Amino acid sequence: MKNIFGTVAELLLTNDKYKAEDGKLLKAVVYSDVMAMNEDLLTLLLSNEDVKETFFKDVQGTLVFDKQKFAWFMESKEFLPDSYTAYTNKIGLTHNGSFISQTNDIVLDFPYKDCVLEGGQDKDDQKRSEIFYNETIASDEISRMLAPKVFTNAKRYTAVSKNDIGGGAEKSISVEEETGITLKDDDNLIIKGNNLIALASLLKRYEGKVKCIYIDPPYNTQNDSFNYNDSFNHSTWLTFMKNRLELARRLLREDGTIWISCDDHESHYLKVLIDDIFNRDNFIDEIVWQRAYAPINLKKTLSRSHDVILVYAKNLDPNFTLNKLPRSTEANARYKNPDNDPRGVWKSSDISVGPAVESNIYEITTPSGRKVLPPKGYSWRLNKTRFAEFVADNRIWFGEDGNNVPSIKRFLSEVKDGVVAMTLWTRDEVGDSQEGKREIKAFHFNSIFDTPKQERLIERILTLATNEGDLVFDSFIGSGTTAAVAHKMGRRYIGVEQMDYIQDITVERLKKVLEGEQGGISKAQNWHGGGSFVYCELKEDANTLITAIQNATEDTIESVKASIYADERIVPYLTKQELADADKDFENLTLEEKKQALTKLIDKNKLYVNASDMDDESYQISDADKAFTKSFYEEA
Repeated sequence: MKNIFGTVAELLLTNDKYKAEDGKLLKAVVYSDVMAMNEDLLTLLLSNEDVKETFFKDVQGTLVFDKQKFAWFMESKEFLPDSYTAYTNKIGLTHNGSFISQTNDIVLDFPYKDCVLEGGQDKDDQKRSEIFYNETIASDEISRMLAPKVFTNAKRYTAVSKNDIGGGAEKSISVEEETGITLKDDDNLIIKGNNLIALASLLKRYEGKVKCIYIDPPYNTQNDSFNYNDSFNHSTWLTFMKNRLELARRLLREDGTIWISCDDHESHYLKVLIDDIFNRDNFIDEIVWQRAYAPINLKKTLSRSHDVILVYAKNLDPNFTLNKLPRSTEANARYKNPDNDPRGVWKSSDISVGPAVESNIYEITTPSGRKVLPPKGYSWRLNKTRFAEFVADNRIWFGEDGNNVPSIKRFLSEVKDGVVAMTLWTRDEVGDSQEGKREIKAFHFNSIFDTPKQERLIERILTLATNEGDLVFDSFIGSGTTAAVAHKMGRRYIGVEQMDYIQDITVERLKKVLEGEQGGISKAQNWHGGGSFVYCELKEDANTLITAIQNATEDTIESVKASIYADERIVPYLTKQELADADKDFENLTLEEKKQALTKLIDKNKLYVNASDMDDESYQISDADKAFTKSFYEEA
């Protein structure tokens, strides 16, 4: 199958005007006609459906040619390249005509807009450069990469209650594993695989069905295990986030919300990006969460003690609301009844409000005879008539001696269930990072998480954003905190993780949740075990080559390279001669550089097996995997 480069080249060469005597394409002549919007050129481009779909847009029934997009396409190295250097090429991101590799600027108007970043994490210390696919010049490659995939190794873990030995009333819970399964509508789901590709596969079944998305992505710091291409640090991270947020938004219900943890390294850039994807009118607020309480004395300036959570609605219409937080004993204790009002305990609230409303500025005489006016720039909350009605109903408090500035009595019995959450969340309310670490440590896992989120933080988010039975999604499931909290709170959930620790940590933690473990929020939620979840994996294809590269040593890297060069799953436009030319410098690279170089050769369209190829015998898809995959996409 030709890619878009070959298709366009062949199409243009059918017109002698664009063909030189040696048969090569006269790119300068084509470029001139593009800029002039030459009618013959446009007619030629419209004659091919793939070209038409790539470079023309339908605007209210009129086809519009994207001239700039086609110009970028022609200037790309992939379009009739003069040479290919496998180990040194960088993506040509530009700003004001300059390559970003030559500037230190941070640019939000191009680097993240035209690219898809595959972002292949495969082990926790992975630091290789990531692979860009430019939407302008590789839309067909992107479509294949994001096509629905085959699932494999599907298992359902279910809590089963059994009487304790001795026949007593006490019951113990064990977890049973079931294979050969199909997916049910009410199944909780944990997926191992690249989260961008998993997101694309989830859309077919779950688009528009998720009530709340919480993600705790890598913060793009030097401490992140996912250390992106240093040459394009900010723009690469933004591209990475942009690709996932665009797909995540499609998963949300119209009344859904997304909550994104971040710190000061990228939060301001990230907000501008999310404003573009979700529309800034759908921004709800920024939550400040106290992640630490003790200062770091080694800091020379300020010791940061907080992270932020950006909150957006998919559609913040006038009727949109978040849930209230349950009233605490401490909050209720603020209500007193000093005048023995038969309606019960109450709390006074300010009767003045600003800015001032002229008609509500008037003199009030207290029972003691004192005359009072609202503060300068303010007016009373109530007009004269309404104030008199409140006095008659004993809803105005002048103090025990009747001499105070009046206030309004708010009765606990009349307060709506719950309280509106504020945007400052303290460690006393929702815990801190140390609490998250203690929760992970309690499972006796070898901790590889610097800042795991604690269960109380996720409990607060799900309390505000969801109700029992709602679907929650986390595409960076990590240690499994979001899934564990959702399970204990009676929410359904989907989590994605591509690191190998998903089996040893994430799945094992959820199995302990099924058994009724008592850490985190278990006691607060009266959790004693039960339920089930399904685990499955994206079926790997070329991803196995990447695993072989990562596991290579100085002694084996040459044999791995030989097998890579001979494999049909490397990028299709490389010739044997080009590989041989590039190979001359291979021996001068360090082991890590050799691994990075070989990884670049893998065709990222073939990382996982497409569902459309499921019946291809060369992939040897088992009947069980076929049955589960068909049930996932709800096919008969």
